[in-house]
Amino acid sequence: MSDYTLREIQQQVDDWVQEVGKGYWSPHEMLARLVEEVGETARLINHLHGIKKKKESESAQELSSELADILFAVICLANTEGIDLQESFEQMMTKYSVRDKNRY
Repeated sequence: MSDYTLREIQQQVDDWVQEVGKGYWSPHEMLARLVEEVGETARLINHLHGIKKKKESESAQELSSELADILFAVICLANTEGIDLQESFEQMMTKYSVRDKNRY
């Protein structure tokens, strides 16, 4: 598998949505999807590390897959809003590197 920039990943998702997904959902629908995926991840983390263990009847889930689902939902929302995640991520890292340099 190749390494990608965030811009390349956003383009890859956009290509898929336009070709296979037939366009983006509304921002409210995408937010609901994002919250749903975060909830599934929270449930899995609770099963893996919390006191509420998975029932034997429940199928196995991979944390990596759940996190990728969250990433996909975030990218779809960013694409719809015209947000360049590469630029946003770089700004965020600069903020943490400067403002919060001695905080943690």
